[in-house]
Amino acid sequence: MLVLEGLMPFLAPQAWRNMFRRMTELTDGQIRFIGLSSIILGILFLTLQR
Repeated sequence: MLVLEGLMPFLAPQAWRNMFRRMTELTDGQIRFIGLSSIILGILFLTLQR
């Protein structure tokens, strides 16, 4: 997981910085929706992998 998370800042640090700058402008509801979507996708991928 950390390998995948480290690719973006390594390959495109400016784009990574801009992405985080934009994320600070999201509402709490939007951030929660992104978090919930990530959790559901992660569980789905784990289920399909088994």
